[in-house]
Amino acid sequence: MSAPEVHHLFHNPIADHSFSADRQTLAIARDTTVELYGRVGNSFKLKDELKGHDKTVTSIDIAPNSGRIVTCSQDRNALVWEPTPQGYKPTLVLLRINRAATFVRWSPNETKFAVGSGDRLIAICYFEEENDWWVSKHLKKPIRSTITTVAWHPNSVLLAAGSTDAHARVLSSFIKGVDARPEPTAWGERLPFNTICGEYLNNSAGWIHSVAFSPSGDALAFAAHDSSITVVYPSAPEQPPRAVVTINTQLLPFMSLIWNGEAEIIAAGYDCEAFRFKGGLNGWQLSGTIEAKSRPGLGDAREESALNMFKQMDLKGKVKDDTQLKTVHQNTVTMLRPYETSGDAVAKFSSSGVDGRLVIWNV
Repeated sequence: MSAPEVHHLFHNPIADHSFSADRQTLAIARDTTVELYGRVGNSFKLKDELKGHDKTVTSIDIAPNSGRIVTCSQDRNALVWEPTPQGYKPTLVLLRINRAATFVRWSPNETKFAVGSGDRLIAICYFEEENDWWVSKHLKKPIRSTITTVAWHPNSVLLAAGSTDAHARVLSSFIKGVDARPEPTAWGERLPFNTICGEYLNNSAGWIHSVAFSPSGDALAFAAHDSSITVVYPSAPEQPPRAVVTINTQLLPFMSLIWNGEAEIIAAGYDCEAFRFKGGLNGWQLSGTIEAKSRPGLGDAREESALNMFKQMDLKGKVKDDTQLKTVHQNTVTMLRPYETSGDAVAKFSSSGVDGRLVIWNV
């Protein structure tokens, strides 16, 4: 496997990142600004800064077809940045929330986006032509706590959400006049707004950090703070699921997960590296890590002179400096994103973390 492409952008945490469809533009959420990087050869160079929020930007997403960027922040606002010849023009979104916005994602058809919040609700936002602004409808019941993550079903109507009340839920975000009536799925047939199509509790009542539908939309995976990943296979509307498979691990909790086809999940988090899980309806298991640990230069200690050795002992009480992790990321991985796909399979994915690194991996 070829070596990953590592970009150490700065020494601040990266809350979220997103690539444009041509992978030439990278948007990074850094503190209160959004930094836009352009691909120059093998590196990324800062080319623009979007300043519209006055508190920490928590999440960001670029719509692949229109190129619009949506951002949300702890200032309780979301902004849609329209690309124009003069640069990006911000439009305020009427979220109507009084707590921080925590997570945002465009729907696959790009007519709506979902904003999770600390206000115990999800704002489903869509464009109103007559007033020329973005308005929202609220998914409220039965959410009892902060929304930490959302993910769209391929049909752009169903939405999965994870929250700090230890539940992963599948809800309908159907908006009359915006959405075409979706095809029936295993999650539901008639789907008026705020229909609950599934509600799943984590066994240890741990926070849900990440949710994702499989490429077909016929399975849902979620990662929780008890270091588990749960995969749900629905059977039919208002029926118990065909299977709920929970993989308990001895690792630290996962912060983000993505599907690679229907039979593999890639997850990363507090262990600072990405892990593979393989399986199906009959069971899932941890099958290994993405990165090879024996990378040259990391394991081999330099020949130490006697003087240097005693100096290290005197200064630090030890000979070897063991503060460097053997993984590429030197701190928690906060977000995984598909980077290059072929059909349902992921050929490359990107990861960003608290260490300010962005890494592009070969699967």
